[in-house]
Amino acid sequence: MSDNLNNDNLGEENLELLEQAPKLTILYQDEHLVAVNKPSGLFVHRSFMDRDEKYFALQLVRDMVGQYVYPLHRLDRPTSGVLLFGLSEDVARKMGQAFTDKSIQKTYYAITRGHLVDSGQVDYALKEKLDKLGDKNVNPDKPAQNAITDYKSIAIATLPIALGKYPSIRYSLIQLKPHSGRRHQIRRHLAHLRHPIIGDINYGDNKQNPFFAKNFGFKRLMLHAQKLEFTHPVTAEPVVIEAAFDSDWLALFDQFGWTI
Repeated sequence: MSDNLNNDNLGEENLELLEQAPKLTILYQDEHLVAVNKPSGLFVHRSFMDRDEKYFALQLVRDMVGQYVYPLHRLDRPTSGVLLFGLSEDVARKMGQAFTDKSIQKTYYAITRGHLVDSGQVDYALKEKLDKLGDKNVNPDKPAQNAITDYKSIAIATLPIALGKYPSIRYSLIQLKPHSGRRHQIRRHLAHLRHPIIGDINYGDNKQNPFFAKNFGFKRLMLHAQKLEFTHPVTAEPVVIEAAFDSDWLALFDQFGWTI
């Protein structure tokens, strides 16, 4: 597939691919920035893991706005939610510094195994997770890095269904605000609390995940990047960008009786 589908001379094959491409919702756009609601399952950009993939958020957004875009942060492939791009190298540099300075506030929601109640902070250093190919030149003995995540219980649910040694199934809806940006930080911190995210194949529950997929009809990571808050790098105005929950989330909210 061509990197750029926005072409007056598209062939039939590329036209078909364009029609099949995921439809992204633009959440915010001005002459400096554009943000979309990334669906679960979509890579942000090409990587060594994507050999069979046809679509990437970077290319799709570029075609939507008709110009090159600069990814400003990352969302794991299975994570949905707010994904922000810069429209110039200068804005990308300024926003990159804002992320480094931790002046951008990020809010996530997750559905976890068990009843995680109240609120708290996870201050648990994380060793960098390395990819065998992508990070082959990174020192594997690098010490653990500081990682902090605030969490708050929003709702809980109990289903009278036995699973393993437990007589019922329990879930929690958790709001999370990371203060650092380590790879898989939220996923690893919730697993550290013994409340892994539903659908997490790396750190989750190998009994709960297949049960969830079978009984609720979909298989995915239940982690959503719901909000970004920051100061605009050009206008200095406050910006708040929010991504709505998709149909999978809304179906669960309805079934569990949750309202947020």
